[in-house]
Formats: sequence, C-alpha cells, structure tokens
Amino acid sequence: MKWLAIGVATVVCYLFKIAGLSLPERWLDNPRIRRIAGLLPVALLAALTAIQTMSSRSTLVVDARLAGVAAGALALLLRAPFLVVVAVAAGTAALIRLL
Repeated sequence: MKWLAIGVATVVCYLFKIAGLSLPERWLDNPRIRRIAGLLPVALLAALTAIQTMSSRSTLVVDARLAGVAAGALALLLRAPFLVVVAVAAGTAALIRLL
C-alpha cells in the first residue's frame, strides 16, 4: 500500500510539472501568479521543516531537534555562513541529546 501511494504521488507530481510547462505564457505573466510562484517553495520548505522538527509519527514532540533548529535560526539571524549554520544546528542538537 505504501509503494502504491509513492507511485501515485510520483505520477501526480509529474503531471503537475507537465501542466506547468504547458500553461500559456500569458497566464504566468500575471503579477499575482509570479508572487505566489516565488513564495510557494519557501512556504513548502518551512512547512516540511516544521513537521520534521516537531513531530514523531502522529504526535507533537519537543526535543533536541527543536533546539537545533532554533540555534540554526539564530546563526542565520547573525548572518553566519551556511556551513556554520548547519554545524551550529547539528552541534546544538547533539549536545542536548548527549545531556
């Protein structure tokens, strides 16, 4: 059943991609569509990060992952390079798990 869901999701994603490529260009010139297309990947990535950080199966979990993401966000606010952000987040999560 799991593989069937993965297969169906794959086909649906491919069909969405084909539909996006075959849309008339005048539809894509709309400023509202351009704004949505620019913000949608960011929103999806933020949602994925939140779900992976604060859930385990079907329950809400607050653990070392949340602290790691918070430390990484702080490093981003301080304008640290990407590798430093990843190292800070991973190190924070590892330290909290160690304790």
